[in-house]
Amino acid sequence: MLKSRPVLTVIAVIAVSSAIFLLNGDNSSGKSIYENSNSISSERENIITRTVAKISPAIVGINVTEVRQVNNPFFNPFFNDPFFQQFFGDQSYSQEVKGLGSGFLISADGYILTNDHVAGNAKKITVTLTDGRHFDAKVIGTDKVSDVCLLKIEENKLPFLKLGNSSDIIIGEWSIALGNPFGLFDVNDKPTVTVGVISATGMNLEPVEDRFYLNMIQTDAAINGGNSGGPLVNSLGDVIGMNTIIYSTGSGKGSIGLGFAIPINKVKKIVDELKVKGEIDRNFFTGLGVQDIDEKIAAYFKLPNSRGVIVNSVMKNSPAEKAGFKNGDVILALGDFKISNRNTLLGALQEYRTGQNVTFSVLRDEKNLKLEMELEKRK
Repeated sequence: MLKSRPVLTVIAVIAVSSAIFLLNGDNSSGKSIYENSNSISSERENIITRTVAKISPAIVGINVTEVRQVNNPFFNPFFNDPFFQQFFGDQSYSQEVKGLGSGFLISADGYILTNDHVAGNAKKITVTLTDGRHFDAKVIGTDKVSDVCLLKIEENKLPFLKLGNSSDIIIGEWSIALGNPFGLFDVNDKPTVTVGVISATGMNLEPVEDRFYLNMIQTDAAINGGNSGGPLVNSLGDVIGMNTIIYSTGSGKGSIGLGFAIPINKVKKIVDELKVKGEIDRNFFTGLGVQDIDEKIAAYFKLPNSRGVIVNSVMKNSPAEKAGFKNGDVILALGDFKISNRNTLLGALQEYRTGQNVTFSVLRDEKNLKLEMELEKRK
């Protein structure tokens, strides 16, 4: 036992030395383990983390109070007729409903973008900044059709985001969504960040409550309830879209990787008009009557497929008649928008304004025609 002590001493010294080496690594640089850790942390930074840090201060949480008319659930809707209301009274009543959403500053003097379905019908709007301050916001203008709302708070020298160009988006490039899902912004005054890629562009969705969603940007960056109105940015931090709608399952509030944003180029045009007029002038008419094409109609008119809509009436002395439309014409496109059904035609028309000239691509007697129409003011 006495002879083994020197051996044990040597082993102990080696063990301690090894432990020190493992903690400090190759210390030839003279740096401690803590300095090495800081170096590793800096190496973990990338274009995404730098962009998020730069743009986060311009994201806002939005809380709203709306007043909605609600019908008495225990009263037969048949008696809502004015004749019966004189006996039973109006069975609807006003109710305050609270909601939330996201937004982002677009100027140093307090202009904020969000969705119309977030704040367009609000009685009271409270905006929360990332520094914890709260402001009452007013609606400068809102547009239900495009689902864009412009707000304003009275403050200056605020951080704001740069509006980019949604026409040069690359499929597969990084996309970053920021916002206030499920009201989490209220917990610590910070936006939630999710990262994905641009999955597709030019997506035409079905309208929802008279809101039309054409040419949308699709991303798999997680977008959830409360994200509406927040920005979708590229890796440089330029806003390329406004997060607006998701496809989901179950309760309809969870992300399954199918999120859609309004292209920022479209939003910019709406904002410019809202600042000046407070609304969008779509008070025009065409005089066209159309219907979707099914297999029977396609066969009867000997059409190659069922895409597009077919004209079934042309109002006398209307813009449609002046443009040369005839019954049986098949509308294939309006400007750059391909028309697949009646909804896409209605949505595409909303992109234009009263007094503008538009070009229809039409199929007539197996010949392709271009018809020019002026969108005359509705009388």
